[in-house]
Amino acid sequence: MSRTLLLDDQQIHRRINRLAWQLYEDNHDEKEIVVVGILQSGNTVALLLADALRKISPLKVTTATIRIDKHSQVAGDFELSVSPSSLEGKAVVLVDDVLNSGKTLMYAMRPFLSIDLKKVRTVVLVDRNHRRYPIAADYSGLTLATTLKEHITVEEGGNGLNAWLD
Repeated sequence: MSRTLLLDDQQIHRRINRLAWQLYEDNHDEKEIVVVGILQSGNTVALLLADALRKISPLKVTTATIRIDKHSQVAGDFELSVSPSSLEGKAVVLVDDVLNSGKTLMYAMRPFLSIDLKKVRTVVLVDRNHRRYPIAADYSGLTLATTLKEHITVEEGGNGLNAWLD
């Protein structure tokens, strides 16, 4: 099976910078924004997005991670790297690398439902448009239609971060 390069490192960084500007526009009146990356690959994108936000805005940008078990999403099956109470009244941005069925993003959103957030936004680097669940990304770097048999991976390698269609 051949691989097709969808986004190279330079293209990914340009898209992340664009996403950072969109988030800054949406949150220009905030004092702090918390960027939460879904482990593993979503956190790589979240850290790049947080760095881009710090470069273009005066916002205090805090990062955090969430780990979910993608195979057993029962109540409480997550690890949030910060205390839920530390997020009260704040703007939170939940970040993943690829949005496929919506399952991961939907389950990662669960812990935030019991926190009194000011607002929550979702960001993905690549949106595949194959929803099984009623969730969407507020911001995406690239949206494309693929077949159900195709897969998109975001990988870090010798040439930086790349998005591949397999």
